[in-house]
Amino acid sequence: MNSILIIDDEAKIRSLLSRIIALEGFEVFESSNLKSGLKKLETSEIDIVICDVKLPDGNGVEFSKIIKDKFPSVEIILLTAFGNIPDGVLAIKNGAFDYITKGDDNTRILPLIYKASEKVALNKRVLHLEKQLNRKQSFDSIIGKSSAITSVVDSARKVATTDATVLLTGETGTGKEVFAQAIHHASKRNKNNFIAVNCSAFGKDLLENELFGHKAGAFTGALKDSKGIFEEANLGTVFLDEIGEMPLDLQAKLLRVLESGEFLKVGDNKPIKTDVRIIAATNRDLETEIEKGNFREDLYYRINIFQIKLPSLRERVVDIELLAQFFLKSFSLKTGKNINSVSPDYLKALKNHPWKGNIRELRNVIERSVILTDSSELEVDSLPLDISVYNNEIDSSQTKMMSAFSMASAEKMQIQKVLNHTKGNKAEAARLLEIGIATLYRKVDEYKIS
Repeated sequence: MNSILIIDDEAKIRSLLSRIIALEGFEVFESSNLKSGLKKLETSEIDIVICDVKLPDGNGVEFSKIIKDKFPSVEIILLTAFGNIPDGVLAIKNGAFDYITKGDDNTRILPLIYKASEKVALNKRVLHLEKQLNRKQSFDSIIGKSSAITSVVDSARKVATTDATVLLTGETGTGKEVFAQAIHHASKRNKNNFIAVNCSAFGKDLLENELFGHKAGAFTGALKDSKGIFEEANLGTVFLDEIGEMPLDLQAKLLRVLESGEFLKVGDNKPIKTDVRIIAATNRDLETEIEKGNFREDLYYRINIFQIKLPSLRERVVDIELLAQFFLKSFSLKTGKNINSVSPDYLKALKNHPWKGNIRELRNVIERSVILTDSSELEVDSLPLDISVYNNEIDSSQTKMMSAFSMASAEKMQIQKVLNHTKGNKAEAARLLEIGIATLYRKVDEYKIS
């Protein structure tokens, strides 16, 4: 139950209210004046304040604003011996939950307390969700203790507080959008929009419309004006993922945004001003793309003010265990399974794998293992065939010379494991094994799997 602070200079009223409220199961605190009441708020977890309007050291209506400024989640119910409309209006304006008259409204006190309690509970849930969201978007969400990752996080933290354009480079799956969100979250623009667009996901015309919007009548079906990302994200951040895939003529229009802060909607000739920070990302070597004529050199120098190269998972092997545990916890909760650890052999296999798909690939592998596992620990036999075979516990020379028989044994074991999991459902087994149903039937027959 919530904790309630009663502030009233009349001891009898405090005592009566305290007894009534305590009988409802609330924890009750008492203060005789505003000064001691404020001290109690600072030292105790108070959810609701019931405060007299006329007190020896001040006015409860004015005190409501002080409470709300310092403790915004606290709800305030004001009591007055002589109610008047101007005081009531000002009390609500200052953030009070309600304003009632002593004696006349005694029957309203408990119902009001319960209503205020519901609002307190809602405020707490919202605050909890905001904290979770903020953590998800902040640098705290980036998992790892290796020097490879901590050094780039340090660099990103430093540039985040500026308005500099940032270029994130690195292999696919290294977490470029996570870094972009963290940079925005730590910037002075964090109260405004963060909008991401994948430049490789659209054709030229669609991407232009996505970025800049259009005027009514610009093309067939354009019945009204439409805002693009650069207009929607004004005062915020635009994340251009896979910028190396952007068509050359759109690169020229992007350059104009960077140089003048202006752009033209499709079908319009009147420039629109925008104030956005641009974070770009690519897994391509843009200098090579410039030599090939695929990327503008002038645009490259405009977006490459501050480059951050994200390390591959192969460069931060020490972080694999932390990442695996994080994904394991996440997918265990999602699937309702009680899987809380990985076996030493499983972890060794993860650390030995080359991870061409980086963190994204690791995430997918852990999700697959959680689906296949029925015990409390992830074992090697839940790994995809390429990882489990690659990490067979034999020396490297034997691994290179692995016989066809060993490969067949591993494959047979994996197929049997998946068929056991699907209770003999071959269509589902084929989907999990990522092979055709005909291939599965052939291998079941070949290996004489029952």
